[in-house]
Amino acid sequence: MDKQVIITVGREFGSGGIFVAEAIARDLDIPLYDKNILEELCDERGIPHEYLAEHNEKPRRVLFSRTVRGETNSPEQVLAEMQFSFLREKAKEGNSFVVLGRCAEEVLKDQPNLINLFILADPDWKMKRVMKNFNLSEEDALTKMKKTDKYRKYYHNSHCSGKWGDSRTYDLCINSSRLGLDKTIEEILHYVHSRIDAM
Repeated sequence: MDKQVIITVGREFGSGGIFVAEAIARDLDIPLYDKNILEELCDERGIPHEYLAEHNEKPRRVLFSRTVRGETNSPEQVLAEMQFSFLREKAKEGNSFVVLGRCAEEVLKDQPNLINLFILADPDWKMKRVMKNFNLSEEDALTKMKKTDKYRKYYHNSHCSGKWGDSRTYDLCINSSRLGLDKTIEEILHYVHSRIDAM
C-alpha cells in the first residue's frame, strides 16, 4: 500500500467484529493487531503469555490498585499502556494495519489516515451466534454477552474521552444482523476503499 492507513474496529460481543477485522486486513494485505500484540510484548520482555492474557482488555480493579506519581501497581493498567505504546510506535513507524479493540480510535486519534469502525448487532442474532460458536445454552450465551460487553465498555470508557459504541466516536457504525455478516463485510470494504481513495 502506497499510503499509510490505520483501521480500528470496535465491536459488541457476538457481532462478528473479529471477522470484519480479519477481512479488512486480508483485503488490504496489512497486519491485524489483536491478541497477537500480547505475544510480541511477552517475547520482547520475557513475560509468560498466560500472565498478560489474564489481564488483557480488563478493567482496572480499583480496590486493589493505586497510582503514585504516575506509577501504578495495576497489571491491567500496565498492560493497557504497553499495548497503547505498541500501537503508537507502529503508527509512528509509518505502518498500515488493522487493530481490533484496544481503545485504538482514541490512542491513534492524531493519525491523519485513520478509519474508525464499530460493529453492533441485534441481541437475538448475537445470542444465536454465541450459542453456536461457543456451544452454550441460551442463558449462558446471554450471560457471556452481557459480561464481555460490560468489561469492554468499562475498559474503553476508562481510557477514552468518547463513549464505547457512541456513533459520534466512529466514522461508521453498522448493524451486522441487518445484512448478515458476509454482506456487512462487503459493504464495509466498499466504504474503506472509498475512504482510502479520498485520502
